[in-house]
Formats: sequence, structure tokens, C-alpha cells
Amino acid sequence: VFTCLLKRSHRAPFSRTPSSYLNPSHHNLPVCFGLSAVDGTDRLCVSERAQCIPSRVLHLRQLPPDVSEQEVLSLALPFGRVSKLITLKTKNQAFLEMASEEAAVTMVNYYTSATPSIRSQPVYIQYSTHRELKTDNMTSQRAQAALQAINAGAVHSGNMTSGGEGRGIAPGQSPVLRIIVENLFYPVTLEVLQQIFSKFGSVLKIITFTRNNQFQALLQFSDTVHAQHAKATLDGQNIYNGCCTLRIDFSKLSALNVKYNNDKSRDFTRADLPSGELEPTAAFAVISINPSLPPYGAAAFPPTFHQHTGLSMAAVPGSLVSHPRVSLQMAPPVVHSVLLVSNLNPESVTPHCLFILFGVYGDVQRVKILFNKKENALVQMSDATQAQLAMSHLNGQRLHGNVIRVTLSKHPVVQLPRGGAGQEEQALTRDFSGSALHRFKKPGSKNFNNIFPPSATLHLSNIPSSVSEEALKDLFSSNGFAVKAFKFFQKDRKMALMQLASVEEAIEALIILHDHQLDHNQHLRVSFSKSTI
Repeated sequence: VFTCLLKRSHRAPFSRTPSSYLNPSHHNLPVCFGLSAVDGTDRLCVSERAQCIPSRVLHLRQLPPDVSEQEVLSLALPFGRVSKLITLKTKNQAFLEMASEEAAVTMVNYYTSATPSIRSQPVYIQYSTHRELKTDNMTSQRAQAALQAINAGAVHSGNMTSGGEGRGIAPGQSPVLRIIVENLFYPVTLEVLQQIFSKFGSVLKIITFTRNNQFQALLQFSDTVHAQHAKATLDGQNIYNGCCTLRIDFSKLSALNVKYNNDKSRDFTRADLPSGELEPTAAFAVISINPSLPPYGAAAFPPTFHQHTGLSMAAVPGSLVSHPRVSLQMAPPVVHSVLLVSNLNPESVTPHCLFILFGVYGDVQRVKILFNKKENALVQMSDATQAQLAMSHLNGQRLHGNVIRVTLSKHPVVQLPRGGAGQEEQALTRDFSGSALHRFKKPGSKNFNNIFPPSATLHLSNIPSSVSEEALKDLFSSNGFAVKAFKFFQKDRKMALMQLASVEEAIEALIILHDHQLDHNQHLRVSFSKSTI
């Protein structure tokens, strides 16, 4: 909601200088100004009948001294083309005319809730009552020439540069973004990425893959400007609360060549592509290569470009227009939460063993080892996203000498044995729904930020001050594990890293020693670490 503030009565004469109507005590309130370019000069005045109605012409105030045209345009270009620009550097103000009223409305609506800044200085934007800008004198003509060059560079080649804190598009930056998702507690699908990134422009193609045990994606926008602002806004944000952190950089690829439309890759411009098996190494081709450049250091500009994708904003779950480092609050997908674990060692596996191992990636509710096929088991997680996470990290790992396979089960829940079941069958099914060992039952738990694939290095925590390094080494050695290295955390002796001989040994050690009692009331906590010693 915009409030029109007129410094004088409507009967009072108006000065031709808009700054005379800026009340310093009202700098946090939007003020509606008009523009008059009579006599072909840059002198501006406030309309006598100022009204807060949408206009293609916008008034910007409280700009930094000596602000450049590029810096002003960096605030507007994400929302559409700018037709005209007038900067009043001595008054720390500017007027710009958007190519459409829709673009101006989108820009004002966004900046109402997310105050923009240039050089860390807040800038205030509101509608002008004037319907267009007149730029007749030589100073204005020079500004328009610069504007045309910048618009052309942004639209055609991505060569817009800036004099202020890296704003604008540096030469050679690509419309293709490389995305890495860290702390992958919930699954991130191609559709989730498309919904998030399409708010910044037209997403043409997406390829997803796993590399170095990390979920990654390549995403191509129709325009470098859109890629630039998507990166500036989303880098470092969490897709879901407390996890699935986006790390975004520019790809060296200038375009993607997608061969198949399926759950791993998608060309939104080609509905005719087959859904053949995707080979990640051959999924894309280098059309041309540009050098990678430093990250873009501008403020967050998430416009809502539903017109590019046809997506209704109501179809995008949660608040996707949030400040950096704030969860995007996506709604987790709805699929079954039961996993089928196969190729287990029937001589060694127990429900408790699977509860501890799968509990690293979610809160296990029930475990059933199949009575007639003891090399198979069903593991029910607390929700489908935890099931996806456990599957992505544990499928293909070695447990008790066997390489296990983890897939989604068609069963919606794990059924408990009927009353007439024998003792052995009863023992093969356990209900852990009330267990005190669940790692993620507290919302916002720090455990959400420490989810890593199995590794030879274990993270130990909850260590009493009375327990020494030698005592911990002896604990692991006495259980048959070869300790290769050990290190207490320098700033917190309650935590330590312990490196074992292999990933398989670390998995076994975690199963056996997690929740091991160290003294009368403290139990050891064990998880996988991404660090090495």
C-alpha cells in the first residue's frame, strides 16, 4: 500500500525541484511524484494532483552520490526493458520509464517488501504521476544513448558492466548455471528446480546428475540477465527448512544439449524428445565455452516472471521470494516412505542394525526383515523425503561384507506381525516409532546440517571431559576397528574426528558404537563426517 505525501496543501504553488518535497522524516515511506519536462529541460516537478496509481514512470530517491546509470538499471532490468532514464546526481534521484506498466508494477510490488540497495545504501522507489518521460536536451540524450547500449548488451550478449560493486553482467558470463545441493536431507527433483528458478525468467533446459556423492544440476535460462539474478538471489539459500542448501555458479557451457525428456533431464522447448535412458556423461554437449568468472555480488532481485513459464504462482509451494540464507519453504513431494533393502547378509543383519544405520538420514519408524527372504528388509522412514535421502546415500554401500541395494518399496507402511505369528517372525519386525535415538525429531535440529554420505571418518560427539583420546581409541580397537587417526575439536573437546581403515569399517563402527555409554549418564553420538584428518 502506497501513501501519497504532499509537503504542501494542494492550493500551494509547487516548486519545480522534487527534492524540496522529500521530507527527511518520511524517508521510509514511499512518496508519489510526477514529472514535468517542459521547456526541454531536466527540471522536474511534483504533480499538483499526485495520485498513487500505477505508471510506467518510476521515481527513485536516496541514491548514492555519483550513482551510475548502470547501477540504477541493475535494479530495473530484472523486471523488463527500460525505455528511458534520467539521473539527477546532484539530488541523489533518478526517473526511469519501463517498457510496460506491468513491468513497473512488478518492480514496485517486489521492492515494497524487499528494499533495494546500491552500495549498501537503501533506495526508495515509487510511481510517478507522469505517464512518460521527455528527454530533449543533450544531457538526457547522452543518457538515452548509454541506456540503449546497456539494454542491447543485456538482451543480446550479456555484456552489461557496472561501476558499482560488481553490478551488471560481466562479459562472457553464461546463461547456464551449475547448481550443487548440499545437506540433501530431502530429495530435490528436476521439477522442484524448475519451479524455483523459473521465477527469474524462462528456464529452457535442466540436466540433473550425481557427482562426488553430491546432487548437481545444469540449468539453462533464455537470457544471461535472468541467470545472473537467479544466482545472486538463490546462492546459499535452503530449499527446505534447515537443509538442501543451493550452491550456484556459472557454468563454462554456453548451452545445453538435452537428448531425453525424463526425470533426470528436460528440454522445455522440445516436447518431442524421447524418454530414453539418460547417460549423465553424454547428457550434454559443449556448444561453446566461456571462462568462468567470480560470483556476482549484487542484492537479491527475485521478480516473478510467470509470463515466461505459464506457471501460476499459486502452483509453486511456499514462499520462494525470500531473503538470502532463508529457507525457500518448498513443500516436500508426496511418495511412499518405505524402502526395500536387498542383498543383506542374513547371518549378521538385525532390525536394530538397520535402525541405527538408516537413522543417520531420518527417523526410522519400523523395520521388518522378511521371514522367508532374510536377505531382504523393509525400512519405514518418518516421511518420503527421508526415504529418498537414505536411499541416495546408502544404495551401493557395503554392509557386513555385502553390497546392499536400496530402492523405494510399493508398500505404504510396514505392517506389524499378527497376533498368531511365531517368536522368530516377531523378532524380525521392530517398531521404533517411540525411540529416544531419533536424530531429527526436534524441528530445526543442527543434525539437519550434518548429513553426509558414509565415509571412513566418523564424527564423535557428546564426549564427557573424563574420557581421554586413548580411551576412545581403545573402545574402537577392542571392537575390532583399526584406528588410523584421531583428533579432538580444538574449540570443543566434546567432539572429535576418528578415521578408520575403510568406509565399510566406519559403517560397522557407527552401528555398534552409536549410543555407547561412556559414563553413568552420557552416551556417545556417532555420525559420518565430510572432513578428513
